Amino acid sequence: MLLEALLAAMLGLALAWAAVHRVPHRLPGRVLVLPTGVAGALFGAFVTHSALGAGSLLVVLLGSAAVSSASLSLLLRPAGRLRGRSATA
Repeated sequence: MLLEALLAAMLGLALAWAAVHRVPHRLPGRVLVLPTGVAGALFGAFVTHSALGAGSLLVVLLGSAAVSSASLSLLLRPAGRLRGRSATA
């Protein structure tokens, strides 16, 4: 379990670091993004380990990567301004 948690945290940190370097203009500060990736990965590893047991490390890491990337995607801002006008304007 400790190895799963350590690998999941490293995976979440790697995903968050990649997101910060790939789309920095669409994310908030690095201080928020990096811990969000790690926390999402740890939570995903916990949920996957609880649901499936201690059988396979690869499945736990896949679950942690999925939850980490989902939590990082919640931090993304829209790419540009909305161009349409409202009908009531």
